[in-house]
Amino acid sequence: MNEKEWPLYEVFIRSRSGLSHRHAGSVHAADDQMALDHARDTYTRRMEGVSLWVVRSDLIVASDPADTSAFFAPAEDKIYRHPTFYKIPDGVENL
Repeated sequence: MNEKEWPLYEVFIRSRSGLSHRHAGSVHAADDQMALDHARDTYTRRMEGVSLWVVRSDLIVASDPADTSAFFAPAEDKIYRHPTFYKIPDGVENL
């Protein structure tokens, strides 16, 4: 197997405990462990992270930006999901 055949992995790093993982970039690797090693060597050389995720790019499922209005439209007609639908009782301060 040569480098041209290696799959692409997306790399996500959590910088400190309690924070969410953020996309850092991509690496090519022959397998999952090699992807993790390449991600560590490439993106955390200065102790930037406490956790790494690597995901094969071809396994990611995403919505199509062209379908945004149709895909997210069903939430707009559910007025009960908006806090303006409910009356807040007097005396309630931190809701």
